[in-house]
Parts: sequence; structure tokens; C-alpha cells
Amino acid sequence: MVRSEDRFEYAFFDLETTKPTQPGQECIILEFGAILVCPSTLVELDHYYTLVRPADLSSIASLPMRSNGINIDTVSSSPTFQEIADEVYDILHGRIWAGHNILGFDCARIQEAFAHIGRPAPKPKGTIDSLTLLTQRFGRRAGNMKLDTLANHFGLGPQEHRSLADVRLNLEVLKYCATVLFLESSLPDMLTENDPITSLSTQNAGLDPLHMGPLSNEMQEELNQPDAAVGFLEPDEVLIPSIYASLVPWYRGSQRIKLLHDLQLCCRHMKLRFGINMKSDLFDYSGRPKLDIIADASPNLCKVLDACDDIASKLSVDSGSNSEWRPVVIRQYDYPAVRLHIPASGDIRIYATEIYKKEPSGTEQRLIFTKFDKSELSTLFKQGSFMDAFFSLDPYDYQQNAGIRLVAKKLVIHSMNLYF
Repeated sequence: MVRSEDRFEYAFFDLETTKPTQPGQECIILEFGAILVCPSTLVELDHYYTLVRPADLSSIASLPMRSNGINIDTVSSSPTFQEIADEVYDILHGRIWAGHNILGFDCARIQEAFAHIGRPAPKPKGTIDSLTLLTQRFGRRAGNMKLDTLANHFGLGPQEHRSLADVRLNLEVLKYCATVLFLESSLPDMLTENDPITSLSTQNAGLDPLHMGPLSNEMQEELNQPDAAVGFLEPDEVLIPSIYASLVPWYRGSQRIKLLHDLQLCCRHMKLRFGINMKSDLFDYSGRPKLDIIADASPNLCKVLDACDDIASKLSVDSGSNSEWRPVVIRQYDYPAVRLHIPASGDIRIYATEIYKKEPSGTEQRLIFTKFDKSELSTLFKQGSFMDAFFSLDPYDYQQNAGIRLVAKKLVIHSMNLYF
């Protein structure tokens, strides 16, 4: 692999892993593949890939035959992750990481793999998740945001589900999407008028599809797709030693803290302590309505959030920030609690959070909102009611206050409410 001193290349990478068959079961890495790409020409400079033998082969003894050809026989003579760790570290550390859904999956698997062998994990200079980026800028005009769907949309052929082939396909998909957006931006009225998805996502929302802006902020508050619960972990499934924070480029040369792990959490049967504050008329730093609710936090959730707080607050101090750090767990009540933010979607005053009502039968029905109405929300989020919450962790540093914001991605309100 290329080993440049300034490590300017994009490191596109992908993993093939086992699929957990029960809660709490980890994904086992079976293949690692990466390419180094020149950021100014998008030319592939070098590549590396290998199958990976699990440290305990018996852990994949029941691995079924997969369409991509990876099975226990093909990996049994391959190196273990410990044997390729030096190469993986050299490829990734200090470079900009890129890939499809890497923030939701691959980054966490890398952290876990290094934690298992007792070695410090590589840290990125920055991250580009094409799933988030293309959801924001290209939209669902191909049908959904799966790499295979996008590739077929452009006639690039089926996804092989092999790490090296997939990262190369990922790069090609990005090139095609960028070209479409570039051409559309030259004649927006003519080229998007017949495309309802483009019209909705770029014209009605007031977004320029080629304007990257403060992407980190928009990524955290993006409008969720129907599979919003995919990729969320229960607190007891989080491997705390693999959590770490790094400074990543943000807006106009500034930096922000990024927590790297599968830091999208799912907490079921949370008890609502306080609902929507009808007296509050606050707006966030982007001028969007600010709404939040407060719910009780379980001991397992507190353990994860306290660890994140400790890691992120230390990095905040080390980075030179003099802002006051505000703990994410609220301990001023008789039971620990957390504040969940319900963000607005971009420049549109409608909720980015998916809100569902769960019937006694277990059926979930999504609630559709046509306008921003706090009083309507307040009738749903009643003190003492229960809900399932799916949320991400978003570090912030604004007006001398810093901390971790919990951004609600999906809230499922239980129809049978219990009160204090």
C-alpha cells in the first residue's frame, strides 16, 4: 500500500462479516478491503484486501454458504485480524475514511476488532459516509439508498458483496451521482421539474444539491428513512472500550468532536418524565424550532452515556475549548434522566424524527404531520407514558456550552399509558 507522509488520500474501505442471529451477538469480520483514492483526481492509487480467519473457527462452524462465496473453507487458511492489524492500521490511521454506511456499521467493527486484540484502533482525519451524503444530496430517486440499488440505477451491475469490489463500486456510484447533480445544477428548472423527488428535496427545502455546507450538522438531523430503527444498539450491546472521540473538520475551517462507535442507541419502554414544554419558545442555532422531552434513564444507558461524556469532555479540554461541559445524564431528579431532542427537518419546519403509535397488539402506526404544532405533540407525549426511543449522540460546543445532545431519530409511543 501507498504510505505517504501527509496521508492525503481517501481511504475507502468495506467489511464482510457474519450476521448476528441473536441479541448481543457480535459481527465477526470475514474480509477487509480498501482502496486509497487521490482526492483531486479520484484515481485509485493502491488497494489491499484479504479474507480474515476468526480467532475461533468454531464460531463460524454453522456459517451457511453465501452467494459471495465466503464460507468456513475459504477463510480457514487466511490470516487472523491480529495478523493483518498492522496493515489495516497503516491504511486507515490519519486518513479520511470513506464508505457506504461506515458510520452505522464498519467504523464500529474496526474499533471492536482492535479492542479484542488489545491494541489502539486507528483514528480518521475525517469521515465521508456515502449513505448519509447521498441521502441528503441525491435522494431516493433510485428507489432506496442501498449500494446495490444505486449501482443498478446507473447500469453498473449487481453488487458482489465482496469488500474490494464493493468499495470500487461505491466510488463509481459517487462519481455518477455527483455528475447527475452537477448537470442538474446548471439547469435546475428544466432538469428537475419532472423529478418529484429532486423537486421536493432541493427546491421546496431550499437546498442546493451541490452545496455541502455544515454537513456534520445536517447529517445528525436528516429526515429518517422508513428503516430508521436499523443499526441501533441496546445499551448493553455497546462495547464501551471501543468508544472513542476525535476532532473532525466542520464548518469554515472549524472542528467538532465526533464520537465513533455504533453510537445510535435504542432504549425500549422508557418512561416519560416531562413532555413538550408549551411555555418554551426557543430556537436552535440554525433558527429552527427547539423541542425536547425528558425521559428516565436506565443504569445501562447511564453507563454508556457517562463513558461517552468522559471521553468527549476530555477531548474538548485538550482541544482548547473553554466552554462549560454539561453532562448528558441529568441527575437533579430522584432518578437519572436524559433529554431527547426532536429536531426540525433541515429548513422545513416539520419534524425530522419519525413518530409512531404502538397499539396493544404490537402494531406500530406512523403518525404523519403536515405542520409544526407543539400543542399537537404535547397531547402525544404525556408525563408518565412509555415509549421506545431510537437516538443518536451529537457532541456540540456553542456559546460557551458544550456537551452531547441526544437526537431522537424514531419515537414509538405506547398506547397504554401509565402515570406516576
